[in-house]
Amino acid sequence: MKCLVTGCAGFVGSHLTEALLAANHEVLGVDSLIPFYDPAIKRQNLISALAHPRFRFAEADLIEADLQPLLADIDVIFHIAGQPGVRDSWGEHFAGYTRNNVLATERLLHAAAGMDIKRFVYAGSSSVYGDSPEMPWHEEVCPRPRSPYAITKLAAEHLCRSYRLDFGVPTVVVRYFTVYGPRQRPDMAFHKFLKAVLFDQPIPLYGNGRQTRDFTYVSDIVTGTIAAALAPGAVGETFNLGGGSRIVLLDLLEMLTEVTGKPVIIEQRGQQAGDVRHTWADITHSRTILGYQPQVSLQEGLREEFAWIQKRYG
Repeated sequence: MKCLVTGCAGFVGSHLTEALLAANHEVLGVDSLIPFYDPAIKRQNLISALAHPRFRFAEADLIEADLQPLLADIDVIFHIAGQPGVRDSWGEHFAGYTRNNVLATERLLHAAAGMDIKRFVYAGSSSVYGDSPEMPWHEEVCPRPRSPYAITKLAAEHLCRSYRLDFGVPTVVVRYFTVYGPRQRPDMAFHKFLKAVLFDQPIPLYGNGRQTRDFTYVSDIVTGTIAAALAPGAVGETFNLGGGSRIVLLDLLEMLTEVTGKPVIIEQRGQQAGDVRHTWADITHSRTILGYQPQVSLQEGLREEFAWIQKRYG
């Protein structure tokens, strides 16, 4: 396949790019390198791909770029790019979320409507479920997004549906559940937790610690995302990509001690706006249609991320 990967320099996008190249596909990677965190980190993520003969990179903003040349001869679009982060999506920052999550997605879909592409895979988020009490969450659960970030991710899903129904764009939505692993963004929990443990610093714990999260290792996310581009019967569907590693946060902190061999220092903080109490993926639909089955346990994945944290900061 000839693949376009937006957000190719990010956490998930860089792993996806490398997996596609390893599977003998061609990849055009697009990234605007927005400074949500240090762009030098994103450039570091691309080092392996840039050395590959089947990879091309375009530093481009999906809002401003001429998209037609980027989409020429492309078979599959993996739209991973977006403005991340629940806690930064309120108030004056919201404009960036509408721009990069909604407007950019619409513009890419509109360009794809005139192209002969085989699949448009959109990277959604489990945050769209909000605090829905019907758990585990299956794809037909009514979304109840709590944060502005989640609202923009859900709006982009609706745009995918609209362009599929009215313009025939073969869209698929994959909803990611708390992705972790090497190259995780500096603002994400495991990155901050493991770095704090490494340097004997306190870990900030928001709320009472009884929250639960369904964590998913990045290689499992990549496998599910690629399956969404290839599986018959996937077009028009939405798929949960969870890791089967749901855990109470206080129990997670105990696991960090086992993984790192170091004591964990907790710093209690108040509840954060937009944070949901529980996440839990029902992956029955993904297993049935995509053949998706997460392979990496939480403890194994944490060891991999901690090894990366040690190498990066050691």
